[in-house]
Amino acid sequence: MFEIKNLSKNFGGLEILKDVSLSVQKGSISALIGPNGAGKTTVFNCITGLVKPDLGSIQLEGQELIGRASHQVTRLGVARTFQNIRIFKEMTLLENVLVGMHSHLDYRSKDWLLTSSRFQQQEKQARDAAYELLSLFQLHHQHANTAQSLSYGEQRQLEFARALATKPDLLLLDEPVAGMNRTEKTGLMKEIELIRQRGVTVFLIEHDMRFVMELCDHITVLNFGQVIAEGTPEVIKHHPGVIEAYLGAAEE
Repeated sequence: MFEIKNLSKNFGGLEILKDVSLSVQKGSISALIGPNGAGKTTVFNCITGLVKPDLGSIQLEGQELIGRASHQVTRLGVARTFQNIRIFKEMTLLENVLVGMHSHLDYRSKDWLLTSSRFQQQEKQARDAAYELLSLFQLHHQHANTAQSLSYGEQRQLEFARALATKPDLLLLDEPVAGMNRTEKTGLMKEIELIRQRGVTVFLIEHDMRFVMELCDHITVLNFGQVIAEGTPEVIKHHPGVIEAYLGAAEE
């Protein structure tokens, strides 16, 4: 459903990505791994329109994403979370999720001005859907609380709920378990599986190798901006180049 072909990007003469190609199968949970500075986040930034690559193609179900603004990429079915949590801490949990639904709500000027029955119906449907997403992460009982009252792990879950509110086909997770303890990671693993069951394909960047190996179906490995290996967790675990570039260093 998703494919990157020959992606390259230079910053000030420094080649960050070099002819990167990879694919993600529909319904899968896939990972992009590699050492710090390998170019993983730059790949995500290119996918979501934050960075324009110099060469290459990025397609979601046959639709080219390169050249589109971030909000257009979202409308086409790509949602993203960031390594650093980006939620509206002064807003309630429910309001945070409703923000994610904005691109799919069909409001008209007269609806806002006259508070028509159509407007009220859409508002109720949106609030019901937002509450259901909070329930997915066991946050519904706190829906009226401000986001700043949540623990770190709960704030990360709220960010996932808001991303799902955009109704994505592909969900990009940038270091989803960063800062989490083992219990929180185990819980999040189950929640990502639930996201998959909702028909959403998941593509993540993560440094926690145990988490990646237990969760993912397919893994692509970057090193110095180039793909050095791809395959199942079992294949990646025993790949000599990966052991040297990433796994071996992580185990020392």
